[in-house]
Amino acid sequence: MLLGAKNYRKEVTGLMRGKKRELKGLLFVLPSFAGVGIFWLVPFLDVVRRSFFSAVSGEFAGWKNYETIFRNQAFRLAAGNTLHFFVVCIPLLVMLSLLIAVLLTRRKKGIQLLKSMFLLPMAIPVASVVLLWKVLFHDQGLLNHLLSVFSLEGIDWMNTDASFGVLVVSYLWRNLGYDIVLWAAGLGSIPAALYDAARVDGAGEWKCFFFITLPNLLPTMFTIAVLSLLNGFKVFREAYLVAGDYPQDSMYLLQHLFNNWYRDLALDKMAAAAVVTGIVILLLILALKKAWDSEA
Repeated sequence: MLLGAKNYRKEVTGLMRGKKRELKGLLFVLPSFAGVGIFWLVPFLDVVRRSFFSAVSGEFAGWKNYETIFRNQAFRLAAGNTLHFFVVCIPLLVMLSLLIAVLLTRRKKGIQLLKSMFLLPMAIPVASVVLLWKVLFHDQGLLNHLLSVFSLEGIDWMNTDASFGVLVVSYLWRNLGYDIVLWAAGLGSIPAALYDAARVDGAGEWKCFFFITLPNLLPTMFTIAVLSLLNGFKVFREAYLVAGDYPQDSMYLLQHLFNNWYRDLALDKMAAAAVVTGIVILLLILALKKAWDSEA
């Protein structure tokens, strides 16, 4: 009986301690959750509400605003360019950064210096980056001068379809170092004993990479893909400062459209487009998570 009572008291004490830890955890998360609710969730719900009302009269418009944006040629152009940009840039950035991270982790000397060099673009102010792009990609810029040295015809980079390539290069150059550091952290968490055991069994470098490295990097890959998707929207700063409100068609993104609608106070169309964009981003992230979970 005494033994049973002691065990019962231990269980009760353990449960009370567990509840206290849960309470402390909730109190720790509560300020962040309140901040997200006040500064993100509530404003977004207000945007959803505005998307069903007219900006001029304030009357209930139903689905009219959504029908308007899907019929709008500028919205279709911006949405198509933004989707094209992500389809091209995200796989390219993920694969290129992984390749460089693997090569860097094989080096024993100077790895910190190389990581710092790749992170340097993130430390450069946007205004300086814009000046660099103008010097490089102007019609009379350094790149066209280099082409003329080899007797090649110059390209009007900012006023032709080549402007999309400028946007891709800007995004890769700006975000490559950040993803390399994330990949390097993921690679460093893989136990070296796994590679040693695989090599003892006769596995080569490619087999180690495909059967050990990639499966252990799936959680890191999901994080990098999501962050790369979110960081892709930041490329608008360079695009706007280089080419203005109305750049060449292949460079016209959703952020340009939102900026122009905001200037024209078309808040109803802007709200509807923001809701659609948010839903698409959420679905993409959920699809990525499901794909990664199925592979894990």
